[in-house]
Amino acid sequence: MKVIASSLRKGNVVELDEKLYVVLTAASFHPGKGTPTTQVDMRRISDGVKVSERWKTTEQVERAHVDEREYDFLYEDDEGFHFMEPATYEQLVAPKDVVGDDNVFLGEGVRVYLRVYNGIPIAMELPQKVVVEIAETEPVVKGQTASSSYKPALATNGVRVMVPPHIDVGTKVVINTEDRSYVERAKS
Repeated sequence: MKVIASSLRKGNVVELDEKLYVVLTAASFHPGKGTPTTQVDMRRISDGVKVSERWKTTEQVERAHVDEREYDFLYEDDEGFHFMEPATYEQLVAPKDVVGDDNVFLGEGVRVYLRVYNGIPIAMELPQKVVVEIAETEPVVKGQTASSSYKPALATNGVRVMVPPHIDVGTKVVINTEDRSYVERAKS
């Protein structure tokens, strides 16, 4: 299916020269003069090689048909990350390079979207927001009440995040999985 280049997003799968690529980042540039372009960084699925492409934003790109469904995370072992499809109980193993650094957000029962091509997981999408517990953070400094001041904290899953001064150890907070930023205190 052909789509315009500016509609590509992270996790989409495109076909170039009869090879499949998963989109890692996509950014559109609109200069004052000249033609708007879309810069796309991709990983070739067959061998993991990363490539960059630049297209005019209105140029047509072949988007591969990929099965995208929700899966529950089960466990990790030497083979990779094991997921189960909730409706059929079908299990899949995703290689470590598909999950990448997002493995810190995977816990028992976490629901993710897996993009599967010919029975092989090629990309994973986490929920936009997850709840984590703060394991360690600096104590509040008296008088540090400015709303814009944040302090570093470490979550129990190993993610470093900047949190407001009122957040203490043991507090559950919501963080954005895309940029790993603090969103709000979790509502219990």
